[in-house]
Amino acid sequence: MLAIKKARKLIEDKPNDEAAPVLAEFVQALENDQAFVLGRLYDLDYKRFELALEIMAEWRLDRHFSSKAKARLVQASQEWMTAAESAEAAEFADTSSE
Repeated sequence: MLAIKKARKLIEDKPNDEAAPVLAEFVQALENDQAFVLGRLYDLDYKRFELALEIMAEWRLDRHFSSKAKARLVQASQEWMTAAESAEAAEFADTSSE
C-alpha cells in the first residue's frame, strides 16, 4: 500500500494542496465502494494523476486477494462442516449398531 501511504503523506503534509481533497475523496470512495467522478482526477497534475492510478491499482490488487482469501475460507468451512457431519453420522451409526 505504498501509494496510499504517499497520498496520506501528501494530505497530512500539504492539506491546502489542491490535490489533497481530491485524493482523499478518491481513496474514501474506493474504500467505501462509492461513486467518484473520475474527471476530477484529470484536473490533477500528471504526478498526482499517476499517484491516483497507483492507488487504484493497489486497491484492485487488494480486492482480488481479499476475494480469493474469502473464497478459500468459505471452501475450508464447507469442508469442515462436511467432515463434521460425516463424523457425526459415523458416530451415530456406531451407537445404533450396538
